[in-house]
Amino acid sequence: MIKLGAIEKISGPLVVAKDMLGSSMYDVVRVGNLGLVGEIIQLIGEKAVIQVYEDTSGLRPGEEVVSTSDQLSVELGPGLLTKIYDGIQRPLDKIRDKSGDFIARGINVEALDKKRKWKFVKEGSLKSGSKIKEGMTLGFVQETELIKHKILVPKGINGTLESLKEGNFAIVDPIGSVRTEKGKVTLTMMQRRPVRRPAPYTEKFGTDTPLITGMRIIDTFFPVAKGGTAAIPGPFGSGKTVTQQSLAKYADSDIVIYVGCGERGNEMTEVLTEFPELKDPKTKRPLMERTVLIANTSNMPVAAREASIYTGITIAEYFRDMGYDVALMADSTSRWAEAMREISARLEEMPGEEGYPAYLPKRLAEFYERAGRVKALNGDVGSTTVVGAVSPAGGDISEPVSQGTLRVVKTFWALDAALANSRHFPSINWLTSYSLYFDNLADWYTKNVGEEFNAARIKAMSLLQREAELKDIVQLVGADALPDPERMILEVGRILREDFMRQNAYDEMDAYTSLSKQSEMLITMLSFGDQAIEAAKKGVSADKIVKMAVKSKISRMKEIPEAGIKKGAEDLRKEIKEEFAKLLKAEVYEEKE
Repeated sequence: MIKLGAIEKISGPLVVAKDMLGSSMYDVVRVGNLGLVGEIIQLIGEKAVIQVYEDTSGLRPGEEVVSTSDQLSVELGPGLLTKIYDGIQRPLDKIRDKSGDFIARGINVEALDKKRKWKFVKEGSLKSGSKIKEGMTLGFVQETELIKHKILVPKGINGTLESLKEGNFAIVDPIGSVRTEKGKVTLTMMQRRPVRRPAPYTEKFGTDTPLITGMRIIDTFFPVAKGGTAAIPGPFGSGKTVTQQSLAKYADSDIVIYVGCGERGNEMTEVLTEFPELKDPKTKRPLMERTVLIANTSNMPVAAREASIYTGITIAEYFRDMGYDVALMADSTSRWAEAMREISARLEEMPGEEGYPAYLPKRLAEFYERAGRVKALNGDVGSTTVVGAVSPAGGDISEPVSQGTLRVVKTFWALDAALANSRHFPSINWLTSYSLYFDNLADWYTKNVGEEFNAARIKAMSLLQREAELKDIVQLVGADALPDPERMILEVGRILREDFMRQNAYDEMDAYTSLSKQSEMLITMLSFGDQAIEAAKKGVSADKIVKMAVKSKISRMKEIPEAGIKKGAEDLRKEIKEEFAKLLKAEVYEEKE
């Protein structure tokens, strides 16, 4: 710690300090007698403008400012998983042990346990004299039963390995040494990374593999690729948080980073109490064994919201560099943008649209562009998929945060308040949502799901769009005025909406649907639709088709267990065909009569 200057001016979370010569941009400082954590965001001559990540109540001009001569960074190493942190990587359980239920100002707790011993196993090919480069894998620690935590060479360390030993070590204990051009460097299992700087990688790949979520409307109609980006904008109560929580629980990612950025305390409380109780549906182990939670509620200092997003994406990149597929849920980036707006206003910067800073689109782009599927420096291939919730006031997505987000993300899940009010969840509007990953993912779907799936998906979307057009007509003239084939299009659209797209996140059977089951359900529903429209064209009454007994079985397809879905769907399609044959036969008989 280096004492530099003193407080001159205080404006909410913004502090101006004088006599700060020698400090650098983005240096972390300790402000005032309480040692509040802050970060230098502007330098004007010998003065520094500091955003403080804690409540500045009681600070006085003249109190000292101490520099750490380090940028805002996170500690990375074994012990990250299962942890719940605040926006600047302070573990909430340790804060509670020190200060009770409320976070005391100036509290200083370590992000990782420096005393716990971990069993380190070195990489088999490494020995004394091996060439070492930053990002290489030194060995691993079995952090949880689900995750093998690889120990990577920290940034800037290149040279010749002098020693590397196995055994039980704390993360700060020496496990070896490297001879570099600047001298001998001791290796430990912990490293630090600045949060505002993207982690380097060797190569960035295209997005040709979907992130399977188990949510039918997403996987089938609006998929996101591994290493891709998605946005969930929607008004209050439309289901953003529940949708993101379902993604965190069921998406086929190895690691989940959930960032609660400025969300209401009761919502974050639900996340913090529910996640430790959840079981991983694939391994039946606790989901927390592969999860890191970052909790920054709306009543916490506004500047810490801005940091929490960067903290989350840096931890995500760390696990990505180990070759893992990481899913980052940011809930919500609107609160992050509001924090930027407040800090910008206190800096007296020229405001942009709706008071947001002019650099808002740039910051949004920089954040989402840290997603991707890459070849790491050690040769492993990993991905970071970023799903950001947006909370526009009144659900108006023409506001700057939504528009800035839509410019950079490739998947848009538009939540609809009207659907939410009608208890249709997830309340993703299928007419306004989109995914730009279809073309890249088509070959994967054909190879791994079936040749019929892509065609069925396109056909279903066409039916839903036609249904929406017919519903506008129905509002004017009524459903009875439509020809029977078009009434059947309305009926098939209703089946797709209510029995395929609607999904209960709290029902054990319905919360997750595999791609194979989604395909069988969709093909069966479209088979019914094709035969219904054809029967109506041949003169079968629409009322008779609507009353068919087999329709109730179609509605209950989601209840068929995964193991029996293929046979169950085949039997159901056979039954549909037989029932329509009886209807057509009866129609011919009536015509003869």
